[in-house]
Amino acid sequence: MSAGAPQAERAERVAGRSRWALLAAFSLLVATTQVLWLTFAPVTVESARALGVSEGLVGDLAVVNPLLFVVLALPAGRFVDRSFHPTLVAGALFTAAGALVRLVDPGAYGWQLAGQLLASVAQPLVLTATTTLAARAFPARERTTAIAVGSAAQFVGVLVGALAGAPLVAAGGLPLLLGVHAGLAVVAAAAVVGMLRVAVLAPVAQRDAHGLRWLRDEPLLWRLAGLLLVGVGVFNALATWLDPVMAGLGHPGTGGPLIAVTTLAGVVGAALLPGPVAARRRRRMFLVGATACTAAVFALLVVANTPVVAGVLLAVLGFVLLAGLPVALEWSEARVGVARSGTATAVLLLAGNLGGVLLVLLVQPFVGTPRVALVVIALAALPGALLALSLPRREEAA
Repeated sequence: MSAGAPQAERAERVAGRSRWALLAAFSLLVATTQVLWLTFAPVTVESARALGVSEGLVGDLAVVNPLLFVVLALPAGRFVDRSFHPTLVAGALFTAAGALVRLVDPGAYGWQLAGQLLASVAQPLVLTATTTLAARAFPARERTTAIAVGSAAQFVGVLVGALAGAPLVAAGGLPLLLGVHAGLAVVAAAAVVGMLRVAVLAPVAQRDAHGLRWLRDEPLLWRLAGLLLVGVGVFNALATWLDPVMAGLGHPGTGGPLIAVTTLAGVVGAALLPGPVAARRRRRMFLVGATACTAAVFALLVVANTPVVAGVLLAVLGFVLLAGLPVALEWSEARVGVARSGTATAVLLLAGNLGGVLLVLLVQPFVGTPRVALVVIALAALPGALLALSLPRREEAA
């Protein structure tokens, strides 16, 4: 063995530790963006009272996030592809700034709106970096796992934001909630900025210089975008309307716990499933199965909706449905390459956000007749199944 071999091994160990530390910091930042987005959603009534405004205006504090994401996603993806370090640092700093601005006056609606706007600008800068960070920091054998972890962090953030809001407000009012969130944001931003200084990232051999024209010639990307429009839309419709639907079926108060069960199962599925799916080249099969499972679960809920049965069905649904996001993101990166991965991620997440808005509005008129609402969601999953069936059968040739 040459004298340089031990040094090379040590260097690889150090690089390995730094890239996983970077992924941990990035995942914390991703989760934080979701926590900030949902700050006021679980405590709408209390927030309206503390801020002296209507509950509708409090709801608008969450609405600005998806609206800005739709506007900023594609530019953010291009920034990630062209200047990864500055873009991710900017996303981290905007996240921290948004959380800190809300502390200027916890009782003033204007400061809360300003903070939400800053945090909403940050989110696309952070989330569109998911696949690019994995592609540049990790070797091929670990890349799918890195994408899965970064994607699962979104659902962890949703879960934390939804569950922790009410206890924090009960313990110390809105100032405590905003203070805890600000501390989380500052820690996450500092960790990402610090790890970007020490982690080793592979250079991009050839930068993309063709703007967005190449998107016209990527049918796989558009089909995956259509799948996420349906999949994220179904999840958002479920999270928005499950509580009144279950109440209408004679099971009041069960919607919140059932959404938590669905999301928790989704975190596990998003972290565990994409690796084996990609390694066995079963992406198409998995996405077909996930969309078919979605339609089947909501059809079953029409006739079997006791809390225990609904919990089992929704846990299965969350496990496979939310894993569809990292599977689609990983497939897109494998198809377009690292130089365009940020833009590809932006397209997929943009479609998911649009689906989240569209399906929530589609189901809204039927919430008063809960079984019809469940049928509508089941039918909405069928176009996703058709899109999944149209995906390439030979993935290595996609």
